[in-house]
Amino acid sequence: MRDPRDVILAPVISEKSYRLIEESNTYTFRVHKDANKTEIGQAVAAIFGVTVLNVNKLNRPGKRKRNRGEFSFGRQASRTHAMVKLSPGDTIPIFEGV
Repeated sequence: MRDPRDVILAPVISEKSYRLIEESNTYTFRVHKDANKTEIGQAVAAIFGVTVLNVNKLNRPGKRKRNRGEFSFGRQASRTHAMVKLSPGDTIPIFEGV
């Protein structure tokens, strides 16, 4: 098993992620692309000391972008997000002060 800090890369800060926190106690993170749902749930539980109920994983492909001044196209990097649902009463403090 990998180190939990190698699995969870960064929190996702957006209007949708904050709405999910308020409505269903679901937190969104950028995760390593090779991590599976079990590793993600164990990493969140180990880092933040919370109880994980459910993990949903999303593979987001990179967008195609046109290069300026050339007639060629490039690609942005692909990303993987995980939406982690916590048990009622559990919170993650990094999302609180923003």
